Amino acid sequence: MNIPGHFQHRARLPAAVYDLAMRLCVKPDERHVGVKLTQAGRMRQNLKSTSWMAFTATQTVSTRACEFSWLARFGPFGLISVRDALERGGGRLDVTALGIVPIARAPHTPQLLRGELMRYLAELPWAPAAILLNSELRWREAGPDALAVSAGAGATATEVILSLDNDGRIVGAFAPDRPRAVGATYLPTPWRGQFTDYRLHEGRWIPFAGEVAWEIDGKPEV
Repeated sequence: MNIPGHFQHRARLPAAVYDLAMRLCVKPDERHVGVKLTQAGRMRQNLKSTSWMAFTATQTVSTRACEFSWLARFGPFGLISVRDALERGGGRLDVTALGIVPIARAPHTPQLLRGELMRYLAELPWAPAAILLNSELRWREAGPDALAVSAGAGATATEVILSLDNDGRIVGAFAPDRPRAVGATYLPTPWRGQFTDYRLHEGRWIPFAGEVAWEIDGKPEV
């Protein structure tokens, strides 16, 4: 039996989640397996730093599995590279010089994996087809203007709350306990993101700007 995608997705997802995908102009018979982004931005090396480092980056995001790969370049001629990724069920965070000389590498721990899963969930506005296509995601309504999306299991289970604006588009993402590296340990810390400048791009609504911040003693640290 061939059941149209429209009915498959409606049967599997809460109505509010399916409606979100429709507002973002995702097609019920979507076939895309991923998206590619190019980015330019600024980042602080750590919360104590007062200076900002400019970067350019490319990112691929799967719409059918919880996977992404972000490659950013910093410094003159992109001398320093940072790869942040969630691939084949594992997290990855590497820093290299000239693309080959190792500078730092995060150990492969459940905390790293949880953090990368939270990033994937929070960045669904940049890959809205995943709302319909990624069967690894679990959804529930979290209020009149909020949806909770989760992934992972056991020690790596994660959940992110997505907030919606008056147009029903995702403008915020929040996790109360994203693992934050502090020395050799990780501390669960509130973490949030904001998305702005929505544009109709290649047939769907996509935010063209965003920022993320840790909450330290109730104060956002972007």
